[in-house]
Amino acid sequence: MAEMNQAQERTWGMVAHLAALVGFIIPLGNVIGPLIVWMVKKDESSFVDEQGKESLNFQISVSIYAIVAALLIIVVIGIVLLIGLALLDLVLVVIAAVKTNNGEKFRYPLCIRFIH
Repeated sequence: MAEMNQAQERTWGMVAHLAALVGFIIPLGNVIGPLIVWMVKKDESSFVDEQGKESLNFQISVSIYAIVAALLIIVVIGIVLLIGLALLDLVLVVIAAVKTNNGEKFRYPLCIRFIH
């Protein structure tokens, strides 16, 4: 496959992050979206490979945090945690997309790095 130019790399890196927003519509779409982008484009660009893994790792982490928060709904605190987690996810995905589109490498905070 042909190498991507820098504009294409930045665009696909941004798409890898924004694909996580599918999770607000489809259950587990936050993991499936970045996974698809990463699997399709990882061999064409090291930048897209890195950002795709970063997005995927963060969304897997968010899913785990959401499961724990859902279990804590029994003691009421889970509702607040789920709302906060959704807002944090949305804000960080948008920040990651903007920075990646500018050509900067983005690392999410609170991210468990499952895929290296």
